Amino acid sequence: MATKKSALPEYSEASIRVLKGLEPVKQRPGMYTRTENPLHIIQEVIDNASDEALGGYCKNIVVTLNTDGSVSVEDDGRGIPVGMHPEEKVPTVEIVFTRLHAGGKFDKGAGGAYAFSGGLHGVGVSVTNALSSRLEITVWRKDDQGRGVHQLAFGNGDLVEKLKSRPLAKDEKKSGTRVTAWPDPKYFDSPVIPQAELQRLLRSKAVLLPGVRVTLVNAKNGDTQTWQYDQGLRGYLTESLAQSSNAETVIPLFEGEQYAGADADGFAEGEGAQWVVAWTEDGNVVRESYVNLIPTSAGGTHESGLREGLFGAVKSFVEMHSLLPKGVKLLPEDVFARVSFVLSAKVLDPQFQGQIKERLNSRDAVRLVSSFSRPPLELWLNQHVDYGKRLAELVIRQAQTRLRSAQKVEKKKSSGVAVLPGKLTDCESNDTTRNELFLVEGDSAGGSAKMGRDKEFQAILPLRGKVLNSWETERDRLFANNEIHDIAVAIGVDPHGPNDTPDLSGLRYGRICILSDADVDGSHIQVLLLTLFFKHFPKLIDKGHICVARPPLYRVDAPARGKKPVQKLYALDDGELEAIEDKLRKDGVKQNGWSISRFKGLGEMNAEQLWETTMNPDTRRLLPVALGDYDLIASQARFNMLMGKGEAAARRLWIEEHGNEAEADI
Repeated sequence: MATKKSALPEYSEASIRVLKGLEPVKQRPGMYTRTENPLHIIQEVIDNASDEALGGYCKNIVVTLNTDGSVSVEDDGRGIPVGMHPEEKVPTVEIVFTRLHAGGKFDKGAGGAYAFSGGLHGVGVSVTNALSSRLEITVWRKDDQGRGVHQLAFGNGDLVEKLKSRPLAKDEKKSGTRVTAWPDPKYFDSPVIPQAELQRLLRSKAVLLPGVRVTLVNAKNGDTQTWQYDQGLRGYLTESLAQSSNAETVIPLFEGEQYAGADADGFAEGEGAQWVVAWTEDGNVVRESYVNLIPTSAGGTHESGLREGLFGAVKSFVEMHSLLPKGVKLLPEDVFARVSFVLSAKVLDPQFQGQIKERLNSRDAVRLVSSFSRPPLELWLNQHVDYGKRLAELVIRQAQTRLRSAQKVEKKKSSGVAVLPGKLTDCESNDTTRNELFLVEGDSAGGSAKMGRDKEFQAILPLRGKVLNSWETERDRLFANNEIHDIAVAIGVDPHGPNDTPDLSGLRYGRICILSDADVDGSHIQVLLLTLFFKHFPKLIDKGHICVARPPLYRVDAPARGKKPVQKLYALDDGELEAIEDKLRKDGVKQNGWSISRFKGLGEMNAEQLWETTMNPDTRRLLPVALGDYDLIASQARFNMLMGKGEAAARRLWIEEHGNEAEADI
């Protein structure tokens, strides 16, 4: 009888495929850009023009929506260099659009092309090229041979029209770049660029670049919009508040701008921030932040720094004037609850979460923005005591409202509370919306977590060994397992099914975080705990209470370079480690001039490292677990195949079919 093995695909040396050039982007575009629509790949081109303006070389940016579906972005900056690259021996403009991890943004040294820019990964416009069916570039530039016009074109990321040059005509512009892209619809859910988002993006560029004229031309209907702001952030926030809520501010707008000098301790010269802040009693709040002109819609460490700075200044004023009622403790969210702001930070080496740059992760940005924003607000409040007291009243009301809400929840829980497990190190706060429970792998890591946590709102429950695979465990037998019993009692919610309506009023923590090692064993523990929650506590996932903490796998100790002091950089995985090493090389650090430490487990981290990388809300990476648009029956069938005790044969077949897709951590 013939065996099934002959039907399986052969796995040999030829099965290992090396992706070259722009192939990785085409294979997995979602790793490099948003794929809902082509706006982000056009934004990469706009960002390049904006970086020219940020450096003072560009005064006009024009974006044109052409009738054939293409989009043109034109500036009057210096023009992308077109001469032969000294190392690669091909035109430099060609490298910019065809090579990942190549660009002027890496040149951060003295006299570098871009001291401050949004680019870190160096994959910006090369992604635009990879995901466009055609891309044309025209460069007006002065070079050794005089002023000239240079043109080339790409098709599906490949060069189809080599660089051609001619002298500049008398009536032509002197310098600049125009890029026209035809986004390939097959890479996007929708080929349509959302007009409102594009307009908001261009308007924000004009706000952050005072004096620069930004124009949007719609060739399809003849409409033209132009933005040019001289008032900058203040005028922008005032206008936005009037449009969104028309509410009166409690105190005059607090605005400031500060950048590090040549002798700044721990910051590079030029790093800093500009901000404008308003407090309103009602209405919608307006919050926008940017890093080197890149919109950070998901916030990040620069926003955390502003929050820390504002909180420190207001708290200091309240304490100095003895305004705090007895029994009330101010928290950062009390100060930040009614804040509207526009924040523009300048960071020399910005580290973003993912290529789409929605969130800033640079840990130094917290201290950078907080240390610059706190002193001027503290000084202003003490110079204008009446305004300071009005702001203090608003903030104290927020704290009292929060406390009343927490007390209501506490009354509901007061009767028949089970005895909490002895190994649970609880937090002090009763505010369920703020409290967090960390389910930590191992007693040693649990010890570091206890010492490193913020005991005000973070609780720790260490777990010994692997949690029971509870997929086939009956609900009434769950509590026979000590670990699951302790988890359920600590959380304060009874086990339930997907169609039940459990009583969640006893929930003690708004966020339950799985914290395990960044290795295979840690991943196994994550799977076992997620199985427990999916099977027996599905409403906690449905309501967004379950998260997975992401501790780093590597620490890189980088030497001092230029104005940058000695740094400790953390990488989640090999990909981030490679990006950090690449950036260090580009910054001029010699190969092997840095040291790399791999964390074998959480137990190797001291309390300070664990707090900084994994537990601090301002700097950690926390992955929310969501059900999404899942099929309950199909998901349960998949879980059954993966976790069922009698499904070994099905599991083996599935692993044989999909084993070559796994990334082994050996």
